[in-house]
Amino acid sequence: MRRYRSILSGCIAICMMQQVSAQTVRSAAVTRSNVNYVDPTIGGVGIILEPTRPTVHLPNSMLRTFPFRKDQLDDRISYFPLTIAAHRQNNLFGLMPVSGDVDDYKWLSPAVYDREQTTPYYYSAYLEDTDQVEFTPAAHSGYFRFHFNGNVPHAIRINVLNGEGDIVVSGKRAISGKEVFEGMTAFFYGELNTDIVNTNYRDQNGKTQLKVNTGEKTQTVEFRYGVSFISVDQAMENLQKEIPDWNFAAIKQQAYNAWDKVLGQIEVKGGTPSQKKVFYTSLYRAYERMVNINEYGKYFSGYDHKVHTSDQPFYVDNWLWDTYIALEPLQTLLNPKMEADKIKSYVQMYEQSGWMPSFALPFGDYACMTGNHAAAWMADAWFKGIHDFDLPKAYEGLKKNALEATLLPWRNGAATSLDSFYGVHGYMPALKPDEKETVKEVHGFERRQAVAVTLENSYDDWCIAQLAAAAGKKEDEALFLKRAANYKNVFRTDKGFMWPKDASGNWIDPIDPKFSGGQGGRDYFTENNAYTYNWDVKHDLKGLFYLMGGRTKAEAKLDQLFREDLGRSKYQLWYTFPDATGLVGQFVMGNEPSFHIPYIYNYLGAPWKTQKRIRMLMNTWYTDNLFGIPGDEDGGGMTAFVVFSMMGFSPVTPGIPVYNIGSPVFEQVKIKLSNGKVFTIDAPGSSDAKKYIQSATLNGKPLNTPWFTHQAVLDGSTLKLVMSESPNKQWGSGEEDAPPSSIDFKSGK
Repeated sequence: MRRYRSILSGCIAICMMQQVSAQTVRSAAVTRSNVNYVDPTIGGVGIILEPTRPTVHLPNSMLRTFPFRKDQLDDRISYFPLTIAAHRQNNLFGLMPVSGDVDDYKWLSPAVYDREQTTPYYYSAYLEDTDQVEFTPAAHSGYFRFHFNGNVPHAIRINVLNGEGDIVVSGKRAISGKEVFEGMTAFFYGELNTDIVNTNYRDQNGKTQLKVNTGEKTQTVEFRYGVSFISVDQAMENLQKEIPDWNFAAIKQQAYNAWDKVLGQIEVKGGTPSQKKVFYTSLYRAYERMVNINEYGKYFSGYDHKVHTSDQPFYVDNWLWDTYIALEPLQTLLNPKMEADKIKSYVQMYEQSGWMPSFALPFGDYACMTGNHAAAWMADAWFKGIHDFDLPKAYEGLKKNALEATLLPWRNGAATSLDSFYGVHGYMPALKPDEKETVKEVHGFERRQAVAVTLENSYDDWCIAQLAAAAGKKEDEALFLKRAANYKNVFRTDKGFMWPKDASGNWIDPIDPKFSGGQGGRDYFTENNAYTYNWDVKHDLKGLFYLMGGRTKAEAKLDQLFREDLGRSKYQLWYTFPDATGLVGQFVMGNEPSFHIPYIYNYLGAPWKTQKRIRMLMNTWYTDNLFGIPGDEDGGGMTAFVVFSMMGFSPVTPGIPVYNIGSPVFEQVKIKLSNGKVFTIDAPGSSDAKKYIQSATLNGKPLNTPWFTHQAVLDGSTLKLVMSESPNKQWGSGEEDAPPSSIDFKSGK
């Protein structure tokens, strides 16, 4: 999913004279910690689309910041946002230290940086080669430290980035501000450790470009601040609770400890240093979202635009199209209580707004992408034993979204004429090439995405059917199981592909399954072509194989996916399909709808091909450098898949509480569970050469299936894998060995 916004408006500049001695710069205790493997610059140059950002924050916390620039190759920093509203959304309040003639508008220009240090808990860089900026975070507050050099004027500027707002000097050492964005307001309150002496404004409205001068001495200046979505007073309270003293080293150590705790939940042995960097950096990125915006007993909700009193967390910032596949299942495994709180937040959003959100941003549900994937997320959590949320109310919202809301891409609100058609005929009708759109509710750029909409909602409706059974609603279960079979309506047997169909029930011809559908294939698919969406039937793979002519033909088709020519030059392909990155044949490693595909061999009696493919994909596309992520990382959506796959297992169908076995990168993985038990994977000798499983045991008993249950994990089991350079093509090859699908699975039993 691709969106980014940052609009520079006014600014404030503040020059200070140091009145206290500089503290000694102390780094966090150097210990053996998984934090030391994290490199936030991995993926910092987007192959085609968005780069990752070296975000500094506490796990799942409201305050997040990073140096704003084009990408990691850009040697100039424009500013540091005091926080961001949501992942790749609005930056809020841009801060920048500057030296030199601050009377000149040049101080609005980006600053050249060098000697950058990036970690999850601490950031440091030298601006213009001399002045150092440091930062460390708390949950709703942050702490900057600036080391100015030379007898020239020194300043701090703070920009309002989203058009409307103001910044106020409210005391000798205090600054506050507000900024309006997307129909809500962000606030900050900050304090300096040195007096502010002289001020004047310099913008058109007299509010957002302020300069303060106080002398020209080499100095260390500290700025601590709180942010809030409630008020300036609440921002001040957040700051006082979290950073009460001028002790940068103490806040830095607390942030380090928070990351040491969560990254220590998974311990690995073996592998290369590079693989450990990739693994733990991926795990770090899986903790950026969702974020708890409860501010010590109160939170502002963008779903009814009210401040609520609550002692419960309120989590926002989730892109479910991206995150239901791997990120939420990973957090369900690692942090089930937090996962329950996140789902409870979604239920509250439904109660406040009338719709179950999909892209639950702080300012409301962002109309984006396709599907009703809250159903998949909640079904997955429920059948993995997370029951601490209001299932009847959650089910009510999911059902309403499925039957009363529009299924159209990038649109919220009530059902349209196309949704009525879908309810009757069981597929979203597509237009012929160059046929003019007649339904006004269809997004002008995103189009109908007709086949993808049918496939994704078939799966989501299957998930709703499972929750209906759990809630004792038998009639609803039957209704949604019928809708779950809608995917069959868009499979064209004579072509062997998922294929668009018009409103009269005719297949649309001619189209090229590699290239048709316009930009991103959006007439028919979502960011990918038919080769990817051929496999988007997570809930009924047996049924899909039947449509393809049986397991043998399905396996050959899957083989061909990884071998099929592009049929055109790469630049022609990527001009139309820029999301189709990380290509192996027609397989797309850089986009979420492909993540489950390498594991489908487990269902086809060829687990050794899963082992072969997944290791090749990890080694090729996920590396420890600036180009180390093949597509948009999407705030943990992609890197959670990396965490799973490097450990050696992964979910294929959220909603079915089992994991598919792949090929572990490490010789041992230990997952410390919240129930006090430890799940262990032992794979002695596992390496790039020894990637194939010869045999397996679970708690000492032979395991002949390429999958295991979530309950086995919760029980603290030990999975032992005997690894070899040559595949054992018999292990897990029987049809009875395949992981369960919808035919086998009934409400978690």
